[in-house]
Amino acid sequence: MTDQSAFETNVWTLTRFVMETGRQAKGATGELTQLINSTLTAIKAISSAVRKAGLAHLQGIAGHINVTGDEVKKLDVLSNDLVINMLQASYSTCVLVSEENKEAIITPADKRGKYVVCFDPLDGSSNIDCLAPIGTIFAIYKRTSEGEPTEKDALQPGNQIVCAGYALYGSATVVAMSTGAGLNFFMLDPAIGEFILTDRNVKIKKKGKTYSLNEGYAKYFDPAVTEYLKHKKFPEDGGAPYGARYVGSMVSDVHRTIAYGGIFLYPANEKSPKGKLRLLYECNPIAFLVEQAGGLATTGTQRVLDVKPEALHQRVPFVVGSPDDVEEYMSFVKKNQK
Repeated sequence: MTDQSAFETNVWTLTRFVMETGRQAKGATGELTQLINSTLTAIKAISSAVRKAGLAHLQGIAGHINVTGDEVKKLDVLSNDLVINMLQASYSTCVLVSEENKEAIITPADKRGKYVVCFDPLDGSSNIDCLAPIGTIFAIYKRTSEGEPTEKDALQPGNQIVCAGYALYGSATVVAMSTGAGLNFFMLDPAIGEFILTDRNVKIKKKGKTYSLNEGYAKYFDPAVTEYLKHKKFPEDGGAPYGARYVGSMVSDVHRTIAYGGIFLYPANEKSPKGKLRLLYECNPIAFLVEQAGGLATTGTQRVLDVKPEALHQRVPFVVGSPDDVEEYMSFVKKNQK
């Protein structure tokens, strides 16, 4: 006979967590809570679709290229539609920016609210067919202008984020989220269809033991990156070399970096002089979350969250992780600028 008392009856779900923190916020109207709950519903639906992708033939190519030049998968299209529909149905958004859409999506007047959401519906989608982890990333801003909403409402620096998060569809589905008061992890319990708080106030290690970047581009690296990597592989102080870890799905690589410490790099190189990752819906939300965990995020020349966006799909160089590791990387950048 099973012990019924082993079943937790005072469960902290993500919905409960958001409602509790929302009630404590000054001048709260409940609109952000509504928006976050709608985002979570979309994430649950994507998680379910990801788990069934092979069975439902969702992993094949949809047959066209998205605005950033990636081949669009069927699962991408589905995920994008899910997120857009759920966000607009929350009656709390006015402008949506998706990796999959060239233009900003303006919410119809009868469903409008005060928030702007920038999102990547399915990050790492080139990994779908080989079952490597993929994810969803989002950042929420409050609209600051009056009148008819436009794409300019989305061009806010990351330091204006009111809530950001990512979902990782790995061996389990986890959501990492922050409303500016620390980083928390929530695991999806499929039995009850709810995200359960598993790690409260997550902190990244001051220094890690691994680096993560695509070394296939070594030919194009800046001298600072090449020198930094050499230092990590052949430490002159007699210490152990860093381990290399790279999945090629940013959410997966970043989640591991937050959990275990270390550094994730997608710097500028000869081939991508402005970097490859997009500021609004990849770098800003991740930088916000990593900073909430006590880490650092830099473009190599400035704090990621202070970059003033000029275009919806703007790319920036991106280096993120444990504070000591990122500062050490920056010392190589400064050394090579002389």
